[in-house]
Parts: sequence; structure tokens; C-alpha cells
Amino acid sequence: MKIGNVELPNNLILAPMAGVTDLPFRLLCRECGAGMSVMEMISAKAILYRNKNTEELMRTDPRERPVSLQLFGSDPEIVSQIALQIEDRPFDILDFNMGCPVPKVVKNGEGSALMRDPKLAAEIVRQTVKKIHKPMTVKIRKGFNDDEINAVEMAKRLEDAGAAAITVHGRTREQYYSGSADWEIIRQVKEAVRIPVIGNGDVTGPGSARALMEQTGCDAVMIGRAARGNPWIFRQILENSQTKPSAAELREMVLRHARMVVDQDGEGLGIRKMRKHVAWYTAGYPHSSKLRGMSNNISTMDDLRNLLTLLEA
Repeated sequence: MKIGNVELPNNLILAPMAGVTDLPFRLLCRECGAGMSVMEMISAKAILYRNKNTEELMRTDPRERPVSLQLFGSDPEIVSQIALQIEDRPFDILDFNMGCPVPKVVKNGEGSALMRDPKLAAEIVRQTVKKIHKPMTVKIRKGFNDDEINAVEMAKRLEDAGAAAITVHGRTREQYYSGSADWEIIRQVKEAVRIPVIGNGDVTGPGSARALMEQTGCDAVMIGRAARGNPWIFRQILENSQTKPSAAELREMVLRHARMVVDQDGEGLGIRKMRKHVAWYTAGYPHSSKLRGMSNNISTMDDLRNLLTLLEA
């Protein structure tokens, strides 16, 4: 699959998730078969004002490429200026978020608030595409709410403005992540534009990935929450396999993930970050409820190793 001039090894894409899709997790998903990962979304204004946290969010590794860097904002001049400023960094595609439902983002006219202003949304893309050479993609939602379903109109405008691909999450902003994703709107967008369409929402394994592509005709599948604690999902889809990792495989993956995070952030912060990952990794395994409760108290690698012995009990 190609997006602009970027060749992807397959059409399975890891969705951007704040606090989840950092460099270590993206590397693990890439090793497990993800064709591309999208980095955690970054505020264009935060880069402009040199926020100290943005540098860490923009870290990449040659082993994870192709990788997409996702910006959000609402000012066409600032977004395009920042896109030009960071274009030389080692990422392959610039993605722009028009789907984030978080109140503090929406209140600033950013994220899914842009679903209510297709003209401004298109202008952001138009100005940015003029300034950079890397492909620019956009992530949108079905609409802002059930009375404002406009994904098809948005996709057409964004294509005309120069977007190289569109990701459609089949939920409205008001739904957040609740209820069911509407795959029909993804099909309608696919039929309305000529650029690649990436379907997003309710893909949990090989069956749903295949069904999404068959029902919508979308060119690629984006996987978000189902990848938390399960980087193997990409391999499972590629191999059409439902086989879960053994307790030993799971334990080794968690420890490897933890070592990568600790190398990046130090043991104290790294293990605190791993607490939520441990809960996700162990869901559905024996003693998962006990493990989840105990994971809130770990603070060292030794704590984590001792905790994971329960997986083999």
C-alpha cells in the first residue's frame, strides 16, 4: 500500500493513543507486524512555544519506519509553519488530527471541533501541503454529533485541499469511544474520494479486520484500543490466527517492554508508566484481576518480575 510516495509493507496501522503509543510500544507493534505506526498527537502550538515535553514525543527510531507524526491545532499559519519547521525530522508522513474528542482540545477549536468548520479544516491542509514535501494525511470522525454527520463532505474538501489519505473513525465526537462504530460512513467516504481511506473503529482481531475491509472497501485498517496489551494483534490479523501468546511469551514481552521504557525514562517513571500496560497485557489470563490490583503498587523491575511469576502459577 502507498500513501503519497511512502510504501507501507502492509495495510495495518497502529492508531495514535495519548500515553500509549510512545516509542517503545511502537517498536513492539512494528516487530509484531504493524505496517505503520502513528505517534502520539502533538500540539503545533506546543512546538512553537518550545514546550519541553514535545521533544520526547517526537523521538523516533529507524527500526519503526515508516512512521507518521501527528499534529493538532486550529491556526493554518501556525500548523503549516510548524510542519515546515519539523519536516526534516525522521518521520515519513505528517498526519493531522481532526478527531480528538477530549474537551480541553475541542474547547480550543482543535481536534474534532474542526468537524464543525470544514472550510477552516481544508485551509489548514491546503496551507500545509503547499509548504511541505512529505505526504499529509488527516484523521476525522463520522461527525460532531448525530445531527452533524459530515464525514463525506469533509473528506471531499480535504482531498481537494491536498490530503494524501483520510482516516475515518466511525463514531461522532459525542460518542467518544462508546457504542458501535458506524462502518457504513467509512464505505460512503471510500466511494466519495480517490485517495486511500483508512477505516478505524471496533477492529479487535482478524475477523473484524477482514469484515471492515469487505464491508467498506477501505484501503487500510487502523487499530487502537485493541492493541493495548496486545501488540501481537497485527501478526494475528496478518496470519488470520486467534492464537493467544502463552504465559511465558506474555511474560517475556512485558519484561522487554518494561526494559525499553526504563531505558527511556529511568526505573521510577518507567515502571509507573508500565502499570497500566501490565493490566492490559494480563487481561483474560488466569489471576488477571489480582495482577491488575497488584500492578498499581509496583515501582521497580524486581517488583514487576515478582508480579509476573503469578502468570505461571
